[in-house]
Amino acid sequence: MSTPHPEIDASIRAFIESQLVFFVATAPLDASGHVNLSPKGLDSFRVLGPHEVAYLDHVGSGAETIAHARENGRITLMFCAFEGRPKIVRLHGRAEVVEPADPAFAELRALFNAGQQVRSIIRVAVERVSDSCGFGVPLYAPVGTRTQLVDWADRKGPEGLETYQQQKNAQSIDGLPALRWVTPE
Repeated sequence: MSTPHPEIDASIRAFIESQLVFFVATAPLDASGHVNLSPKGLDSFRVLGPHEVAYLDHVGSGAETIAHARENGRITLMFCAFEGRPKIVRLHGRAEVVEPADPAFAELRALFNAGQQVRSIIRVAVERVSDSCGFGVPLYAPVGTRTQLVDWADRKGPEGLETYQQQKNAQSIDGLPALRWVTPE
């Protein structure tokens, strides 16, 4: 059974900031739509306050989280200890998509490594914080950070990334609208 917490306190913050990977889950309102679960890494997560977090949304082959956030905002972030004491932390909340043209983008983007190519920032108003034992999570030792995503984005360049996003990120696999700026007006 999980233990709820009133906020992201110093202990929970230290735990989640020490994890190299986290998982993001979203779903459309339509019960026949696809639930999405994505792993994230690359130093892309920040705690903004006791009830607010954000992460970099890198260019990818799908845009499910963006589409679901735009449609209903529901999101869960999960952090698992793969080393040390077993523990799982879940943050449930409401997601907001912040795209490069949005007024808040520059301020949020400044909190992260400038070298990473991103299509948006997902900001989450955290409504529920809980932790649980994580006894069933296996132990894994990190070997290193993968560079393929960053290398791929660098090879594509700004124009190539824009074309890619226009082709792959305008809508979800269920046809929901995703990135606004990639759709010609």
